[in-house]
Amino acid sequence: MEEVLLISRFMTRTLILLSLLFVWIPLGVVCSTGNASASPGSSLKPKVINIGALFTLNSVIGRAAKPAIEAAIDDVNSNPNILHGVELKLLLHDTNCSGFFGTMEALQLMGSGVFVAIGPQSSGIAHVISHVGNELHVPLLSFGATDPTLSSLQYPYFIRTTHSDYFQMYAIADLVDYYGWREVIAIFVDDDYGRSGISVLGDALAKKRGKISFKAAFSPGDPKSKINDLLVEVNLMESRVYVVHVNPDTGLNIFSVAKALNMMGGGYVWIATDWLPSYLDSMEAVDPETMNILQGVVALRHYTPDTNLKKSFMSSWNNLKYKETAGPAGFNSYALYAYDSVWLAAHALDNFLNEGGNLSFSNDPNLRDENGSMLHLTSLRVFNGGQQLLQTLLRLNFTGLSGQIQFTLDKHLVHPAYDVLNIGGTGTRRIGYWSNYSHFSIVPPEDLYTKPPNISAGSQHLYSVIWPGEATATPKGWVFPNNGQPLRIAVPNRVGYKEFVSKDKSPSGVRGYCIDVFEAAMNLLPYAVPRTYMLYGDGKRNPSYNELISRVAQNKFDAAVGDITIVTNRTKIVDFTQPYRESGLVVVAPVKEAKSNPWAFLKPFTREMWFVTAAFFLFVGAVVWILEHRKNHEFRGSPSQQLVTIFWFSFSTMFFSHRETTVSSSGRLVLIIWLFVVLIINSSYTASLTSILTVQELTSGIQGIDSLISSSEPIGVQDGSFAINYLVDELNIAEARIVKLKNAEAYLRALDLGPQRGGVAAIIDELPYIELFLSSTNCLYRTVGQEFTKSGWGFAFQRDSPLAVDLSTAILQLSENGDLQKIHDKWLTHSECSTQTNQVDENELSLSSFWGLFLICGITCVLALTMFCCRICTQYRRFSPADEEEEVDQEIEPSRSSRRRSFRSTSFKDIMDFVDMKEAEFKEMLKRKNSHDNKERSSHSLDRQASSHA
Repeated sequence: MEEVLLISRFMTRTLILLSLLFVWIPLGVVCSTGNASASPGSSLKPKVINIGALFTLNSVIGRAAKPAIEAAIDDVNSNPNILHGVELKLLLHDTNCSGFFGTMEALQLMGSGVFVAIGPQSSGIAHVISHVGNELHVPLLSFGATDPTLSSLQYPYFIRTTHSDYFQMYAIADLVDYYGWREVIAIFVDDDYGRSGISVLGDALAKKRGKISFKAAFSPGDPKSKINDLLVEVNLMESRVYVVHVNPDTGLNIFSVAKALNMMGGGYVWIATDWLPSYLDSMEAVDPETMNILQGVVALRHYTPDTNLKKSFMSSWNNLKYKETAGPAGFNSYALYAYDSVWLAAHALDNFLNEGGNLSFSNDPNLRDENGSMLHLTSLRVFNGGQQLLQTLLRLNFTGLSGQIQFTLDKHLVHPAYDVLNIGGTGTRRIGYWSNYSHFSIVPPEDLYTKPPNISAGSQHLYSVIWPGEATATPKGWVFPNNGQPLRIAVPNRVGYKEFVSKDKSPSGVRGYCIDVFEAAMNLLPYAVPRTYMLYGDGKRNPSYNELISRVAQNKFDAAVGDITIVTNRTKIVDFTQPYRESGLVVVAPVKEAKSNPWAFLKPFTREMWFVTAAFFLFVGAVVWILEHRKNHEFRGSPSQQLVTIFWFSFSTMFFSHRETTVSSSGRLVLIIWLFVVLIINSSYTASLTSILTVQELTSGIQGIDSLISSSEPIGVQDGSFAINYLVDELNIAEARIVKLKNAEAYLRALDLGPQRGGVAAIIDELPYIELFLSSTNCLYRTVGQEFTKSGWGFAFQRDSPLAVDLSTAILQLSENGDLQKIHDKWLTHSECSTQTNQVDENELSLSSFWGLFLICGITCVLALTMFCCRICTQYRRFSPADEEEEVDQEIEPSRSSRRRSFRSTSFKDIMDFVDMKEAEFKEMLKRKNSHDNKERSSHSLDRQASSHA
């Protein structure tokens, strides 16, 4: 469709061009002496260079551009640093706000021997003349044609010296997204300028998940009556955000008609493009009536830095001799771009001449006059240096009144930026800036160019806005349409589980848990929502919920309310609210009481727990025996008796019935810690065993979804549920195994029959339904396994519906204030059933619950053994000194005479004999040894005294 429109547009322009050529009175394009008409190959500089200007003089933009261009021509000609004596001569043509006459004037200008043309102002004329510029190689420097499509490769000789509407429309899309709106209505003039700009706006909004809900186009010359009819139609629609993209000369009619229709009050949002600030800036004095109809409007204006060069020009504006009237009237941002366009041409021509460029024309072989033709096509000649001059223009980089003049590879001016204005009182107020570099900010864009770009949501800032109706709160941007159509709400006509939603004889026609939640949420909205409920389904079987959601997406319904599960494929075509009920798929299967188990006494502990406990009993018994063996006669005897003592003492501590007493301090410490561990283990064992034996244990042949998938038995699923597609598509269960059941009674019959008699082995359904089913069957069935999906129920709306967002907030309020639970208790109160079969494994106590106790006991035993070994080593060193070697069998009792040997050749058996020695025997032996040593020392002393006397 777009290609057809483009072909039609091109054919129309071609016909206009041909008609103009037929009525064209040819102008002599012979270059006179002194003009820029050097012969081919000549390198002499001309004395005068013709440049053209093409725009509507009597227009908001033209009244600003004309004095600015003429002032720029004077400034260039008076500046000795540029062109060096070559004079610029301006050839000015008026397009008279007419596409036909504008095209004719443009063709005459192109035939006047100009090397550069300033203009055109109109985007429509620019499209036509750009083809002529391409053929004649004459660059066009347009300060007013902002149509984004003019930047295409189709027009290489068209250079825009202002910012394209491409950036302005993205700024508006960011503004819409900043305030949280999703839909806008575009009001625009139906020409190249309007259509192309709004097309870009639609693309920009789509990237923000927004859209243009309606395009309200009107012709440039439409009277107020047609504009009135257009706005009446617009006012009946849902969106209250209007983007106005029109011409500055007639655009004010939109707001005057809107004011008369009471569309400039509270709840409305009006966003105007740069045409409105251009019009207001051009006014000589503030018109109170005009400002009154514009209160609360937000508008964009081309941003130009406040440089000294700009301030100097603006101060001299009031006294420019080219203006029709003195004073500030007529000035707007287009004056700055027009002024810079002349300087751009001057700099380019200066560089062109300095590089040896040749300002000359040649005949176009494609333009020939046939015999008797009145077209005089040969008067149109090609600028030989056009391509070189074009490249020179695109390479330039200088600072003008509007800022930095430099072009990107796409021929856009660098650093596009806009002022964001709010009209209020008797003037405008800047609430921030938008730039393509960092989007919204409250500091000038040039302050941000030295920093890394940041367009995150947290970095976007604007000052507060006073909206229409003097409102300070941001309007929600939409209302329900004033066309008498209430909200069409589809409600599933269920066969079973009518507690959730069902048909009713009340005025609304429906009732149930879901309806009460929806009504409660709607009552919390700060505005009224007219609505009507429409049953979906024949009442004989549950409707397909996927088809219901598709009907909403196809605009057959505005919303769907009921027990609708939020699943992925549905969220792709509609918007859901915040879930108001948690849900998930579970498996229900028949269960039976488990038979008594003769080995039930082993179930309280896991296998690892039994092994570790038994090992610690033996370990602690051995440690206590080692610690008590030398001191306590109850731990002595023959090897077999001592082994029996270890086992007996170890396991008798389980019942605290050990008869052996401990006499060593370390043994008592170990025993106290171990008895505490035994106490905890006994208590835990008793509690767990009691639970296992007293609680009824239920078992099922199906343990969960995994065992159900691996089997081949039929599965019951609620008719119309998303679970059917989920089991087949996601879990790869054969569709032949699926049995559709329509209500709880069908569930009960299918489970009672079982898979062998035409029933089902289990049922898969969402948890809210299963809770009602289990309570209605006196808990004869149970869920097995865990929920294997997690989801929720929500209300479905068409994509980008603002109601989905507002209702989500209302549902959260219901949850926070407890009303959601009250509605649940009203409709879904039921007897509690255990939702799971008993799992024996869940009652078993594992090692992880007791490893801390075992660790403490083990550390205590190791420390006690370490202290015992250190004490033994110390005693053994005292018993066997290393500095003497003698036989001590005389002092030792006869029963120990077998141990006589040298201590220097001590063996392992000697050490073990020493360890096995009673503590009392060691002390007695040590006492005798000390006495013997004392006697020997006395004898030696007497011998020394006798020898000394001798």
